[in-house]
Amino acid sequence: MSYVLCAESTADYPQEFFERRQIPYITYHYELDGVPGTDDLYASISPDEFFDRLKRGGRSVTSQPSAGEYEAFWRPYLEQGLDIVHVVLSSGITGAYNAARLAADGLSAAFPNRRIMVIDSLLASSGFGMFIEMMADQRDAGAGYDELVQWAESNKFKVNSWFFVSDLDCLKRGGRVSSASAIIATALKICPVLNVDYLGRLIPRQKIRTTKKAIAELARMFFEHAEGSRDYNGICVMCQSGCPEEARAVADLIEANAPALRRPIEIYAIGTVIGSHTGPGTVAVFFMGDERVD
Repeated sequence: MSYVLCAESTADYPQEFFERRQIPYITYHYELDGVPGTDDLYASISPDEFFDRLKRGGRSVTSQPSAGEYEAFWRPYLEQGLDIVHVVLSSGITGAYNAARLAADGLSAAFPNRRIMVIDSLLASSGFGMFIEMMADQRDAGAGYDELVQWAESNKFKVNSWFFVSDLDCLKRGGRVSSASAIIATALKICPVLNVDYLGRLIPRQKIRTTKKAIAELARMFFEHAEGSRDYNGICVMCQSGCPEEARAVADLIEANAPALRRPIEIYAIGTVIGSHTGPGTVAVFFMGDERVD
C-alpha cells in the first residue's frame, strides 16, 4: 500500500489485533495513584488489577499524546515514502485531534510530497476500535487513500455506542456527575444509560434502576437502532470494565435474537485511559445502525 492506517491505544482492542492487521497505534498516558503508566493495551498491568485498584479507591488521571509525540510516531512512515491516514479518539472528549492536526501541519513542510489525513472518529473505546477494524477491512479490500478517507467520513456516524455505568465514583471524581447525584443514584441503584452523540460526546439518555434492567435496556437499544434490527448481519462488539458477567448477559440477549450476526460478539476490556473516567462497572455495546444526528 502507498499509505499506512494508524490508530490510538484508546480504541480498546487487543494488542494482537493491531499486530495482525498491521495497524500502528500511538499510546496515551495515565497516572494511577501518582505512578505514571502507559496505555499499552494491558501489557504492563492486567484489567483485573487496574479496576480492582479503582474499586478500592485508587485514583487515575490521564493525558493525551502531545503534538511532538504524534510527529515522532509518524515520521518513520513518512521517511519510508508512505502517506498517513490517522484516526483519533473523539474530539468530544479529548483535545487529541487538535494536537494531531498541529503535528500534521508541522510535518507538511518537511515532507511536502506526503499526505497526512487526521480523521476525528467521534467515537471512543471499542466502538472506536470497531471503526478502525472496518477501515482495515476496506484497506485490505484494496481501497486507496482517498477512497478510505471518504468511506470513513461517510460511515463514522453510523457506528452506534450505547453503555451503562453501575459505579458512579469515577464519574463523580471527574466532575461528570455531581457528588449529590452520585450519592442519590447509588442509594437508588440507578444505572445511567448513555450514548455517544454526533459530536462525539457522552450523553446521558436514561436513568435505569438496577443493573439487571440496564442489561435488558442495552439489548433493547441494539434492536431498536441496529441496521435491520433482528436481521442485523454486521459485527457487534462490546467492552466492559471489571464486570464480565454483566457484559456477557447483554451479549447473550443480543445473540439469542439476532441470528444473522456476522460472528459471535467479542467482549474486550475497557482500556486504562477510558477506564480511568468510566470506572469499574461499565458495559458498552457497539454496532452499525441509525445515523447519529443528535
